[in-house]
Amino acid sequence: MTYFRKIFRFAKPYKRFAYLNIFFNILYALFGTLSFISLIPMLTVLFGEAERITVAPVYTDLAHAQKYLEEYLNYFITTSQGNQGSQYTLSIMVVVIITLFLLKNFSNYLAMYFITFLRNGILRDIRNAMYKKVVDLPLAFFSEKRKGDVMARMSSDVLEIQHSFLSILELIVREPLTILFTIIAMFMLSVKLTLFVFLFIPVSGFIISYIGKSLKRKSDKAQQEQGYFLSVIEETLSGLKVIKGFNAEPYFNQKFQESTRRFFRISNKILNKQNLSAPASEFLGIVVIAILLWYGGKMVLIDHTFTGAKFIAYMGLAYNILTPAKQISKASYNVKKGNAAADRVLQILEETNPIVNTSGAIQKTDFNEKISIENVSFKYEEEWVLRNFSLDIPKGKTVALVGQSGSGKSTIANLLLRFYDVNEGAIAIDGVKIKDLNLHSLRGLMGLVTQDSILFNDSVKANVALGKTEVSDVAVIEALTVANAYEFVKDLPEAIHTNIGDSGNKLSGGQKQRLSIARAVLKNPPIMVLDEATSALDTESEQLVQSALENMMQNRTSIVIAHRLSTIQKADLIVVMHKGEIVEQGTHEELIAQKNIYHKLVNMQSLDT
Repeated sequence: MTYFRKIFRFAKPYKRFAYLNIFFNILYALFGTLSFISLIPMLTVLFGEAERITVAPVYTDLAHAQKYLEEYLNYFITTSQGNQGSQYTLSIMVVVIITLFLLKNFSNYLAMYFITFLRNGILRDIRNAMYKKVVDLPLAFFSEKRKGDVMARMSSDVLEIQHSFLSILELIVREPLTILFTIIAMFMLSVKLTLFVFLFIPVSGFIISYIGKSLKRKSDKAQQEQGYFLSVIEETLSGLKVIKGFNAEPYFNQKFQESTRRFFRISNKILNKQNLSAPASEFLGIVVIAILLWYGGKMVLIDHTFTGAKFIAYMGLAYNILTPAKQISKASYNVKKGNAAADRVLQILEETNPIVNTSGAIQKTDFNEKISIENVSFKYEEEWVLRNFSLDIPKGKTVALVGQSGSGKSTIANLLLRFYDVNEGAIAIDGVKIKDLNLHSLRGLMGLVTQDSILFNDSVKANVALGKTEVSDVAVIEALTVANAYEFVKDLPEAIHTNIGDSGNKLSGGQKQRLSIARAVLKNPPIMVLDEATSALDTESEQLVQSALENMMQNRTSIVIAHRLSTIQKADLIVVMHKGEIVEQGTHEELIAQKNIYHKLVNMQSLDT
């Protein structure tokens, strides 16, 4: 019930639909019970069991209401048969029965109609909340989780909640009320017979409960396995070129098939156990009905304490309990199965995000003096990536970070943009610690161009104007021109409105990178962070991209993380890093003259000195 309550907090905006559903479910249960009770007068006429009453009874009080109704019914049958004949009386009874069943089913439709808005509204809001949470969570979260597992939680687990938790919304009022009203009617007809029947119901409930104990555990395993094979699919589609190039198709086929084989076995066990609930509950219900037939038949035929008409109506009421009881039993299985899915969904929704705005976070829209990195130490897990790192980056200057892979260059970019928070020390802009800045305004001060050109399956314009909805075509073309990209964009079938495919796969590497630069140009931030923006390009593309970068960096503060040293020779300051520490710094000429680590790196890349 803990999971159930947490999921149902999403129902608050739709409570009016819940109230309407409850109202029409009450009517459904009431008309359903009355439709069986209405059989009694018709059967009484058919069997000729009606007590002849020629004087209309008088209502006295609620305690004698049942007796009054029975006497009035007999009075109606007596006078109606005497005046109009049995055929007329039966016709009236049939019309009443049809009307009650019509009202019952119409109430059921309206109850289902309103619950649809509640179910789908909750489902939509859970999906929206999960997507917002996933976008807000820090990068560290996704370094620990498989992307496919997160996708499984957002797709199949949310659907499982719909099929399990939300499906019982249809039953949570309707079926218990149907049972309640039916039991009240049964007690009104015969207290003795109803008490006898209820001796066997706890036994049935115990057996049904025993069958479903392990369902949640198995469902949890199934959801985990589904997350695993979705991860395999995601990795396969991302790395298809490498898989084909290394003839690794059989390996990935086997990996995927082993996962689906495990999922097949677990799913069979879950479904077989779930499918057992309905027949088990129905069989136990029939056993109760059989006992009822034996005991009730004895009351009618031997003891003569019950009329045949009442007994048949009573049997209909008893059978009327079976369907809702079976649905409730099935719903209890669904809840057990849904618990596993809800648990996995709530793990995402309740995940704590350490990268958040502090209370009273400062809105900063300009950059005036410098960026200060003061004694910063940082580790992703156990091993320190940066140790006591300090660096000042004055406004308008270009500072390049170089060094071997793993020296901590890209970590600086991640910390500047607060994708991660420092473990020790502080980073400040104009003397204000970035932890005290509003996250939106902090990232608004910076433009980011990464080694991997991250583009989306949309038009050129949408990719360049990322996150901005009201950008003119002229502004996009100007940004593309600065990034040396308009020369190829103008030749595309629909120019800036051309769709560039999944991850921009319709474009070359250099073209994709120039679009990334155009995106940063359009943003027009005072600080630019370039994280190995040319390392994956061929020489011709590199020259075009390097020219675009130089255009973009004019009159801006730039932090350039470089693998190719040819791209940073004009930097105002070059910082050489090794194992998270600064080992050299100076201009290109100063570092070459020192003939130390930077000089060796330049020689290894065969550059002219």
